[in-house]
Amino acid sequence: MRGNKHTWFWICLVMGSMLHGESRFVRENPPVADAIALLDVWIEEQSAYQNIPGLAIGIVYDQELIWAKGYGYSDLEQQTPVTPATVFRMASITKTFTATATLHLRDAGKLRLDDPIARYLPWFEIQNTFEDAPDITVRHLLTHTAGLPREAAFPYWTDHVFPTREQIMEALPEQTLIYQPGSTYKYSNLGMALLGMVVAAAAGESYEQYVTQHIFEPLGMISTSVIQDQDAQSGLTTAYMRRLPDGSRDVFSYYSTQGIAPAANIASNVEDMARYASLQFRRGPAGGEQILRGSTLEEMHRAQFVYSSWSGGRGLGFGVSRRNDKTIVSHGGWVGGNRTHLMFNPAEKIAVIIMINTEDASPYFFSYQAYDLVGPAIVEAVAPQPEKKRTDAVWKKYLGDYVDPWGWEVKVMILNDELVLYEYNYPPEDDPESNLTRLTPVDKHTFRMSDGELVVFELDKSGKVTRIRKRYDYIYPKE
Repeated sequence: MRGNKHTWFWICLVMGSMLHGESRFVRENPPVADAIALLDVWIEEQSAYQNIPGLAIGIVYDQELIWAKGYGYSDLEQQTPVTPATVFRMASITKTFTATATLHLRDAGKLRLDDPIARYLPWFEIQNTFEDAPDITVRHLLTHTAGLPREAAFPYWTDHVFPTREQIMEALPEQTLIYQPGSTYKYSNLGMALLGMVVAAAAGESYEQYVTQHIFEPLGMISTSVIQDQDAQSGLTTAYMRRLPDGSRDVFSYYSTQGIAPAANIASNVEDMARYASLQFRRGPAGGEQILRGSTLEEMHRAQFVYSSWSGGRGLGFGVSRRNDKTIVSHGGWVGGNRTHLMFNPAEKIAVIIMINTEDASPYFFSYQAYDLVGPAIVEAVAPQPEKKRTDAVWKKYLGDYVDPWGWEVKVMILNDELVLYEYNYPPEDDPESNLTRLTPVDKHTFRMSDGELVVFELDKSGKVTRIRKRYDYIYPKE
């Protein structure tokens, strides 16, 4: 098994080859660049080990996409690399756009959140066994507290044949409320499909037209669509099923979610979603790219309904949770071999976007590690503080990739003004910082590890590292 590790390293390099580029913010803040460099190595290692076909990531600070990168391939057969421009299906992140459209109409005076949905959908009818049940309102749909069944009355997750709007309307009277409206949280694609119908009724135009004209176009989301025609479908990443025991993966054929589109059908990419993430951090009156006023965005990000466990709650279209004493607003998605996650901290103005083109990899795993690793460096970079002289200039000669005779790799990096060894593990560690060995300088070219033992860089006359002695063993520059 040890002999295979060398091969995995080269796969990692290939998978991480498509770099969107660092922003000026990253270049001017070396601790942020260091954190991103560590994150990059860790994602390469994880993607290769998990055999993820393709992954795209974006990190946003306030109004800027500060870093984005693609790993692996959008199509394995064609060897088409993933880039930040690769279009994935956003799946249930679509629901946040439906919520945004609803609040846009509310601010325009065309609907109210506490209106019964029957005001906009006069045909609405569902079996109700609760004697004292209140009317289902727009707010109930936004917070998934309407008590509705999770799905419309069709087996579309079995056959991928989704009902039209008219078919949902026709079948609805045969369905039954699961809970009394307002009493508890129950996630519902059916509820969000109905909310899309409310948007269309209040706007006097189709859901697709309204979202396109009032969200995508003002934000400059030029690669984003609700309904994908044949050309748009051909531009999507290839979607893969889970890996089979023989290592192969079947491919998902594209399917439209039809009448469920307001819950699951939008397609986008990291570049466009970064514009949407930046919207969440803007304040002030609505106008132009500020499609919602700042107070409305804050309203969407606040918990409107708290889970009985007090572990989190629902905003207007978003999930709201606490993580390490910070408020995180987020939504994930999963449809037809596309898995996605958008998460952000409104107070810090930091967002992470992850898109993956396979069923068997978790975007949450990557997004939260990205936030935990890079977020603190961003916060520190933007906080007022005295200028600090970095000591890494004399260490640059040590940086690079090293390997022992048996193919075990080590990368020498700088992180938070410290020289570190990133030591590849198989399987990789869940926490990228678990792979690090921090080095404390004690003499010329000599450092001490946390266990008290030494690491010595041996250089030739030109100042180039010829090998590293770690305790009594050696690793060599990778050719």
